[in-house]
Amino acid sequence: MDNDKPYSPACERNRDPILEVLRGHLAGCRHVLEIGSGTGQHAVHFADAMPWLTWQCSDRAEYSPGIRRWLADAALPNTPLPLTLDVSGAWPVQSFDAVYSANTLHIMGWDEVQALFAGVAALFARDGGEGRLAVYGPFNIGGEFTSDSNREFDASLRVRDPRMGLRDLDAVDALASSAGLSLVEDAAMPANNRLLVWAADAQAPAIASRSAP
Repeated sequence: MDNDKPYSPACERNRDPILEVLRGHLAGCRHVLEIGSGTGQHAVHFADAMPWLTWQCSDRAEYSPGIRRWLADAALPNTPLPLTLDVSGAWPVQSFDAVYSANTLHIMGWDEVQALFAGVAALFARDGGEGRLAVYGPFNIGGEFTSDSNREFDASLRVRDPRMGLRDLDAVDALASSAGLSLVEDAAMPANNRLLVWAADAQAPAIASRSAP
């Protein structure tokens, strides 16, 4: 076992609540693109728990060595080598019927958030117009912070880079809607986070909501 892999305690804490929601939405999917895989911890946990999925990691080039170490250690048959992906650049040519991303929207500039949704919509449209997008992270609601910790986190992000910051759920959903995606679940997660799931097909069910476990 590689004990020197990059490690995120938050990934260990949130992986099971996220998995509980993803299982249902990804039951009919086969190929998932993860945007911003970070350490790779979510990838190996979800790929192991959902073996019918091919889980494709992606991130900026500097994160690839750490992701590769997690994938090599897990040695799962459904986790190909990570792709290098900048959402504002060229997207993969492979086919995907689901996209997942965690803790990325608040570290992207708004132009990059727009590029992410445009890229996902184009990806699904290219392959038949159906798919699921799941995004995890902290969000404001109605323009307001949902906790003091989220307010403090937002302030710390903006000190690092004024382009960063927590996104408003309504603004993100409006962006998704303009890209042809319908919100089908808004699940409250521990530590004032949410898991939002959008569908890119005409048969999307009515929106569901869940309380934090």
